[in-house]
Amino acid sequence: MMHTVHAYAATEAGGPVKEFTYELGPLGEQEVDIKVHYCGICHSDLSMLHNQWGITQYPFVPGHEIIGEVISVGADVETLKGGDLVGLGWNSSSCMHCSQCMRGEHHLCSRVEGTIVGRHGGFADKVRAHWSWAIPLPEGINLKKAGPLLCGGITVFNPLILAGVKPTDRVGVIGIGGLGHMALKFLNKWGCEVYAFSSSKDKEPEIRNMGATKIINSRDPESLASARGKLDFILNTTNVSLDWDAYLETLAPKGRLHHVGAVLEPMPIPAFSLIMGEKSVAGSPTGSPAATATMLDFCVRHDIYPIVEEFPVGQVNEALAHLEKGKARYRIVLKVA
Repeated sequence: MMHTVHAYAATEAGGPVKEFTYELGPLGEQEVDIKVHYCGICHSDLSMLHNQWGITQYPFVPGHEIIGEVISVGADVETLKGGDLVGLGWNSSSCMHCSQCMRGEHHLCSRVEGTIVGRHGGFADKVRAHWSWAIPLPEGINLKKAGPLLCGGITVFNPLILAGVKPTDRVGVIGIGGLGHMALKFLNKWGCEVYAFSSSKDKEPEIRNMGATKIINSRDPESLASARGKLDFILNTTNVSLDWDAYLETLAPKGRLHHVGAVLEPMPIPAFSLIMGEKSVAGSPTGSPAATATMLDFCVRHDIYPIVEEFPVGQVNEALAHLEKGKARYRIVLKVA
């Protein structure tokens, strides 16, 4: 049985997205179809739209921060049923039998399938995924604001688990935008002393409301020097080259500089800046289905949501332009149904 999907797709790099229909083939035994209610717009959608990573296939339907409702389940799906509310993020399938999947690290599977890589995403009325990546939503979650948690949220939440960040730690966040503002909210409820690295003076009252304990002017050497040797962990959410050695100097011994922003240029890291303090540099993508479910529970428990602007799906090109101009405060969500 074929299923017609009504979507919005770009036909060339950087082009506008236009109404587009395509057919989904028969539902796989371990797959589910999801009716899309809301879909966030992530900066990765823009990168894919412009083929900045060289992996985009056109026609291209963006969208990987999906909140929706299960409408069909495959014959072997036992954990979901029609009507269940679920979220779908950057990944939509993994092999389920490699060592990474068996350890619960599905997002590191060598055969992991991106929701918008080689397939069509959530700027559509329906999307398909393996059941394991359709994350059941906890009761009471705010459906209008939850979409960005499925990509941006887990991207900044997972490093806290990986690095074993403690409530007694001092933690810095570089870049207070779509990712960074969610990191501040998580870290504040985690119990940390939170340093926000920002060059936007006008944002300071808002940054404090997001959970920052201290604000460091990232363009002021004296302000940077005031944090020297104090931080146990720094999360970089930006995708631009910075003076990485200056940030390494703000780390305490055994501190970690962790990257989730896709900095495209090679990063010069002086070896002695790491060696003398037993410091480290690391990075991570999104997170596993289990980590995502844990994050969503944490968000409901502490009322943590991104700050969002909502656009109707018919204004998707205006929404994309708003994000590309850097005007989003701080995430954009499309209302689809």
